[in-house]
Amino acid sequence: MLSGKNIVLGVTGGIAVYKSVDLVSRLRKLNANVYVVMTEHAKAFVTPLTFQSMSQNYVVHDMFEAPKTWDVEHIALAKKADLFVVAPATANVIAKVCHGIADDFLTTTLMATPAQVVFAPAMNTNMYENPITQNNISMLKNLGYEFIEPGTGRLACGDLGAGKMAEPVDILNYIVKFFEPKSQPMKGVKVLISAGPTIERIDPIRYITNRSTGKMGYAIAKKALEQGAQVTLVSGPTQLTPPEGVEFISVESAVEMYDVFMARMQEQDIIIKTAAVADYRPLEVAKEKIKKSEGEMALKFTRNPDILKTLGERKTHQVLVGFAAETTDVLTYAKRKIEQKHLDFIVANDVSQEGAGFAADTNIVTLIDSEGNVSPYSQQSKEAVAEIVLEKAMGYYHKVKAKE
Repeated sequence: MLSGKNIVLGVTGGIAVYKSVDLVSRLRKLNANVYVVMTEHAKAFVTPLTFQSMSQNYVVHDMFEAPKTWDVEHIALAKKADLFVVAPATANVIAKVCHGIADDFLTTTLMATPAQVVFAPAMNTNMYENPITQNNISMLKNLGYEFIEPGTGRLACGDLGAGKMAEPVDILNYIVKFFEPKSQPMKGVKVLISAGPTIERIDPIRYITNRSTGKMGYAIAKKALEQGAQVTLVSGPTQLTPPEGVEFISVESAVEMYDVFMARMQEQDIIIKTAAVADYRPLEVAKEKIKKSEGEMALKFTRNPDILKTLGERKTHQVLVGFAAETTDVLTYAKRKIEQKHLDFIVANDVSQEGAGFAADTNIVTLIDSEGNVSPYSQQSKEAVAEIVLEKAMGYYHKVKAKE
């Protein structure tokens, strides 16, 4: 099943190392080529000889050991990997990779590999839930690293909670699925996506914006790309890296985003507007910094063009999807937007809920379509929500094609 696949397994110091021995055994039974890289701390739990016997390949554990081949060893392994799995992945190695520290053989190889890197975290519950660790994980996810979530239960320290490394069979299933031929149900479909906030300038120093991070739009762009779509991502300022392979257009203001969408809409099959676009902009933008003066400061605003409404009025064959981020009467406002803006469906969420706000990695949404169907979804990752949105959009796309 995995014949000919080269899997590099990074093993770090933790009691869960024993599970990694089992994982190597399972991989070998599926005819995978397994190359193990151990940290010094990992050797305190299991010897390199154990992994060498199970993998039937030399185990690397010393950065300055005499090389076994004439290749630069960490570069050769980095290039050889079809998939790079770190299991167990301690908080330490996750932090190192997140911040670009390469001070041993494992982290050096991780920095050099072009392969997909997957972490299977294993640590004490408090370490896993520590905001620093969670921030490091979030940053790595945004950069394209993947994680196999830890289990919950009694840990080696006696605590109860999250932090147990995923079971070897679960990691194996992930690896097998990774190498399965990828389904591309959106192959050839053109998708235009907006993401992030817009900013409206007051003067050369100040501007008005909102708290949108762009995570939802970027997740949709990534999933659409994976499913074979031709993706154009139009984004306001964010801290995110665009998925490799999308056509990326950076904008700042609502007017700039409007101009891009009007120029691009006719060639699209699906348009998804996740961006939090400013409704108003200052009537005048000062050429110089506005100086502080006595009394209050007053600004006059004018309406920005309504991108979504204009798209709805001008669409011909396009599937049009909107987002409604609200704090009260979410479904009422969302249903009103469907009618006013001629949407096929809308994704509504209450951003005041924990786990559904702009900066969260999760979302809690309700899909409402033009036929009155209401489909609520419990909290899940934004990538999972992206798959739900794309599946529904493709249903409308096929209806349009059937009428042509």
